[in-house]
Amino acid sequence: GLYARELPFIGGQEGGGLIAATTPEAEAAGLKVGDRVAYSSVFQTYAEYTAVPAAKLLPVPDKVPLDVAVACGVQGLTAHYLTHSAHAGLVQPGEWMLIHGVGGGTCQWAAQMAKIRGYKVIGTCSRSKADVGAATGVDKLVVLDEAPGTSYEDYSTADIVKEVMDATDGKGVKCVIDGIGLNTWEISLNSLAQRGIFVSFGNASGAVPAFPPLKLIAKSAFLTRPKLNDYTVTREELLERANDIFGWLQDGRLKVTVDRAFKLDDVQEGHRYLEAGKSKGKVLYEI
Repeated sequence: GLYARELPFIGGQEGGGLIAATTPEAEAAGLKVGDRVAYSSVFQTYAEYTAVPAAKLLPVPDKVPLDVAVACGVQGLTAHYLTHSAHAGLVQPGEWMLIHGVGGGTCQWAAQMAKIRGYKVIGTCSRSKADVGAATGVDKLVVLDEAPGTSYEDYSTADIVKEVMDATDGKGVKCVIDGIGLNTWEISLNSLAQRGIFVSFGNASGAVPAFPPLKLIAKSAFLTRPKLNDYTVTREELLERANDIFGWLQDGRLKVTVDRAFKLDDVQEGHRYLEAGKSKGKVLYEI
């Protein structure tokens, strides 16, 4: 209920496949029937056909599998803007960054992109996803036990702030990328270095509660709560991010895990799988 929608509605906001029909305007933009494309930020994609604005289509290179390209949508583009733009340059290559949940979807990408950018990275993940977290190439991995009966990290099972301070000689990190939310926001703030930035982009454990700006004074810290649409404002910006991602996939610097593909008829099973925190990468529906 955090993002209210009028019921009933058709789910999904990303996908990919072959173009089945075009408008003259789309053809003028170089798109044609049969082209392999992926797209995101388009609602009602749990369907056999989706009407997609031409400006939102991403041509998929021949060497990139279509399922991997679809995984590039929300998660890949989000990871790109988080590691390249949302921190407003307050962290520089060679400086430390903390990324929560590197055994999952978006932040598995973000950790790899942060390393490509030249940051030193501390990652957190659950014990059951430690193999995935380690494969991202982070400089330090903090492994957490799972909360009873779930696959989610229990952030009370490790002193993450101490681990961060030990790794950074007591200085803290210049940037935290946090998609966990309720269970981690105070850890994130306390892990920052002076004039560091807390990038809060998700609510996997619940939304971050309101807190007074005075809480930032100890480190003269910065806070941002960004969203993807504000970092893909123009087609040029969208393509720049997508071309980086597709290029890294093709040269092997970026590895993408498509965890499972469910049949669209099994949509409920797919959602239960996600809600249980079992995914180690992208979860797709297949038609």
